[in-house]
Amino acid sequence: MTEEYTEEEFKIAKKEMDQLVYESLKDKDVKPNVMFAKTSEILRALKLSKGMIKWARVNSLWPMQFGLACCAIELMGFGSARIDAERKGYLLFRGTPRQADVMVVAGWVTKSAVPEIKRLYEQMTEPRYVVAFGECATCGGPWFESYNIVRGIDQVLPVDVYVAGCPPKPENLFEALMKLQAKISGKIED
Repeated sequence: MTEEYTEEEFKIAKKEMDQLVYESLKDKDVKPNVMFAKTSEILRALKLSKGMIKWARVNSLWPMQFGLACCAIELMGFGSARIDAERKGYLLFRGTPRQADVMVVAGWVTKSAVPEIKRLYEQMTEPRYVVAFGECATCGGPWFESYNIVRGIDQVLPVDVYVAGCPPKPENLFEALMKLQAKISGKIED
């Protein structure tokens, strides 16, 4: 038959064990674990992670394929081997807005296409950027007085970079994306 501890004996035994643990750890330097990290260490880690996130955003722009008119042909040239856009970090054009963070609007925008363009923009991942590629996307182009053409995509979406030309060359889009990278990194302000 085993003897059960009384409540008082249990308290005495617990007190003795706590004293033994305290005595054994008294001379050791115990660093706090993750649950009990110092505030300064947390702030340093957050600062480092913000810098890494910013670096990753700057160096991995994911444009969405979105050609509306003749400028789309030049947009296709941007993805060719001659330009080699992947070398700079402008990865493959994405077919879905949920995988893209840069919308390159290439060509004229009709008023009937505006709701779909807005919907695609809202489905893109945050933060999201818009590049107006060509005269039509910038200001309406030769059709600026037409009843069904929007006079620039900036009337519908917030544009970050404008690319001039009718049609602009693929190298111009390369430069525009470099300017967008500089804007994201904070070197160029709005």
